Amino acid sequence: MRIRTLPAATALAVLFSSAALAVTSAAPALADSSTTLPVKSTGDVVVDGVHQRVFISDPTSGKVVATDYSGTVVGTVDSLPGVRGLELSADSGTLYAAVEDADAIVAIDTATATEAHRYPTGDGTQPEYPALAGGKLWFGYRGAGSGNIGSLDLSGSDPVVALHQDTTRTWNDAPILGSSAGAPGTIVAGAPGQSPVELAVFDVSSGSANRTAYAWDPGSSSNLTDLAVTPDGKDVVTASGAPYKQEVFKLSDLSEDGSYATNPYPNAVDIAPNGAVAAGTFSWYDPDVHIFEPGVSEPVRQYDFPNTGGSSGSDTLAASGLAWAPDASKLFAVSYNDSNVYSLRVLDDPTKAGTTLVATAPATATRAKSLTVTGKLTSDTVLPSGTTVSVTRTDDESPAGKALGKATVGADGSYTFADTPPAGGKVTYTVTYAGDEYHAGATATSAVNVTRTATTVTLNNNGKVYAYNSAVKFTAHLGTTYKNRTVAIYANPYGADKPEKLVKSGTVDSSGNVSVTLSVTRDTKLTAKFTGDTRYAPATATSTVGAQVKVSTALSGYYTSKTAWSQTYRYFHKSKDPVYDTTMTPYPGRKYKVEMQGYYQGAWRTTHSEYLVLGSGGKDTLELTGTPPTGVRFRIRSSYVDTKSGDNVNSTTYGTWKYLIFTS
Repeated sequence: MRIRTLPAATALAVLFSSAALAVTSAAPALADSSTTLPVKSTGDVVVDGVHQRVFISDPTSGKVVATDYSGTVVGTVDSLPGVRGLELSADSGTLYAAVEDADAIVAIDTATATEAHRYPTGDGTQPEYPALAGGKLWFGYRGAGSGNIGSLDLSGSDPVVALHQDTTRTWNDAPILGSSAGAPGTIVAGAPGQSPVELAVFDVSSGSANRTAYAWDPGSSSNLTDLAVTPDGKDVVTASGAPYKQEVFKLSDLSEDGSYATNPYPNAVDIAPNGAVAAGTFSWYDPDVHIFEPGVSEPVRQYDFPNTGGSSGSDTLAASGLAWAPDASKLFAVSYNDSNVYSLRVLDDPTKAGTTLVATAPATATRAKSLTVTGKLTSDTVLPSGTTVSVTRTDDESPAGKALGKATVGADGSYTFADTPPAGGKVTYTVTYAGDEYHAGATATSAVNVTRTATTVTLNNNGKVYAYNSAVKFTAHLGTTYKNRTVAIYANPYGADKPEKLVKSGTVDSSGNVSVTLSVTRDTKLTAKFTGDTRYAPATATSTVGAQVKVSTALSGYYTSKTAWSQTYRYFHKSKDPVYDTTMTPYPGRKYKVEMQGYYQGAWRTTHSEYLVLGSGGKDTLELTGTPPTGVRFRIRSSYVDTKSGDNVNSTTYGTWKYLIFTS
C-alpha cells in the first residue's frame, strides 16, 4: 500500500489566514488498364494466347514473371541471371529464355510457368536473343569480346548446340534476332546499340546460317533497340534511336521499303499476325505508343502514358516493351517512371480508332421529375451516320443497373437523353458506345444527386448524467419513411481505447421506436442512424450522456465517533495522525482532487486543495501528519473533476465529506 503524507499543521493553518484556495466524367477507349510489376528491369515481352499469359524477363533480378491478361502475376521463374530475350514455340507450350549469365537457353513450361529444361550453350557464350526458324532455335550470343549466332537443335534425342554460325564476319556484340512464320527458313540479325545500324538476313532452311543480304547503315539509322519481321515474311521493321521513325527494309536485299512516322526516340516494335504495327518511343512529353495499319505511315491510334512518378515528364516505354495478343485485341506495353517502378499497361482494341465519350447530367435533380443527360461522342475518324449510344441508370432501386434505351448521335457527335428517376440519392447514368469494326468502344458516367424527402430521427437522454454503471435505456424514434424502417444505434465511450461500436440495429416498432439498454461507465456519445431509402433521405440523431466515477473514502485512526451538527464526526487525538483512504474508478494517468475545509466564523472554508495521482487499482492513502489545532470542525473529501483530473472520460463526481475533530 502506498502512503503519502500531508502535514496537517500546514493544511489546516491557512484556516486562520485571510486567504482561501479555489479551483462529371469523360472516358476514353474501353478498359485500358495498368498494373505494377514486381521487376527491377525488363528485357523482353512475349504473349501466350493459348494460356492468356504475358511473360516479362527481368535481367537485373534474374527472373521471368508471368501475368494474366489483366496484369495479375500468376507465376515467377527464378534463377535466370541476366535473362533477356524470349521466344514462344509455335504451339505456345514452351517459352525459350536466353539466360546470359548462366550461358544457357532455358525452356519454360507456359502452362505452369516453371522451368522445364536448361540447355547449356557453352562457357562464356552469354546468349541474349533467341528466334525460332528452320526447325531450330537460333540465338545471338556475345562470346569472347565479339558476337555471333548459334543454334540449338532439339529435334533429336539429345540437344545439339552449334556456335559460330555466321562465318561471314564477327559482330561487335550479340545480335538481335527476328523471324516470322511467313519466312519459315529465315532469320534477321541486327547489331544492338550500334551507330550506324548493321543488319543481315540469313537462310537457315538447310540447318546452317547462310547470309543472303547485308546492309551497313541502312536508312542512316543508329542505336538499334528492337526489330520485328512482318507476318508475310517480306520486311523487317526496326526501332532505332534515330531517325525518328520505325524504318522498314525488304528481307530480300535490305533495301528501304517505307517507314512508320513516330517521334523521338524509337525503342520498340512488334507486329500482330494481322500485320498491325505497334511502334514505341522513349518520349517523356510525346505519345509513347503508335499503332499503324500495315503499310500506312500515319498512325490510326496513339497512346501517351500518364506520369506516375515525381518528374515533370510522363512514364516511359521500356526498350522492346511491346507485345501483341495473337488476335490483336490487346497490346501489352511495359513502362516505368523516374523511380524505376515498372507497370504492365493493357491497351484494348488498339487497332481501332480512339473514341472519347462525354456524359453530363445535372448535379442535382428532384425525384420523379424529368431530367436530361447530354454528351458528345468523338473519334479520330468519322463516325457513321446513325451511330447510337446506350444509356443505363444505376440507383438504389436498380443497383445492378437498368437499361433505359439508346440515343442517336448527331452529325456533330452530340446526343441527349431524357429520364425520370424514380429513386432518390445518388443516381448514375452510364452511357456506352459499343464501337464497331473501325472505332474503339467507350464508356462515360455522370452522377446526379436526386433529392429525397427529409425525415426525423430522435434519441433520448441527451445531457443527462448517471451514476457509475447505471443501466440506461436509450430509445430512438423514426419518423415517416418509404420502405426502410431500420435504425442502428452506435455507442462511442469517451477514451481512445474504446472505439465506437454498434449496440443495436433493428426495425422500429409500430410506434416508430427501437431501444437498447446499456450500462454506462464512461461519458458516452450515442448516435442513431437511419440510412435512408429510395424516397427518404438518411437522418442521424445524437445523445451524449455523462457517467460519474465510483468513489469511496474512509478515515482511520480515530478513537471514537459521534453524531454532531447532523453529521458523523471522527475524533482524533492530536498526537495521532489520521489516515485517509481513497478508492476511485481507475483510468491511466487519473488524478483525484482532495479538499480539506474548516468551519470558521459560521461557514465552511477551504484550507487545502490538491490533485493527487491515483495509485494502482485506483487506490491512494493519505496520512495527515503534524500537530493540528484542537476543537475545530474539519472535513475532507475526494472528487473526480472532468478534464482537471487528467482525462475527460467521466463526468465530475464529488465524493462525500468525511468529518473530523482533533482533541488533546
